[in-house]
Amino acid sequence: MLGHISFGVSDLERSAAFYDATLQALGYARVYTSDRSIGYGAPGSEDDRFAIFLQARSVTAPDSGFHLAFIAQSRDAVDRFHAAALACGGVDQGAPGLRPHYGPDYYAAFVLDPDGYKLEAKHPFTPDP
Repeated sequence: MLGHISFGVSDLERSAAFYDATLQALGYARVYTSDRSIGYGAPGSEDDRFAIFLQARSVTAPDSGFHLAFIAQSRDAVDRFHAAALACGGVDQGAPGLRPHYGPDYYAAFVLDPDGYKLEAKHPFTPDP
């Protein structure tokens, strides 16, 4: 449904280190880099095929109603995402584990990135309730 999502980050270098590590844990890669922006998508994809686009600009932390959920191919990938996020300055918002209130097999972890964006890695891919 979406072509990509774009949002501002206050420190592009810091965000690049964070997203390089966390998205690599989920099997995604940086596919675009410029002085003012970076983009992520499937490894080997064309520059115009990115899904997440970060731009250096002033940032106001989003409220609690905003979050991005990334698909993880395994529970282990969710665990790696969470560990990488915490190692790169992320803040824990929910350790990896089952979320039975979303579904019997819904396994997820939640973190805040360095600018306060709430991120989720979830497995398996199922529509949100």
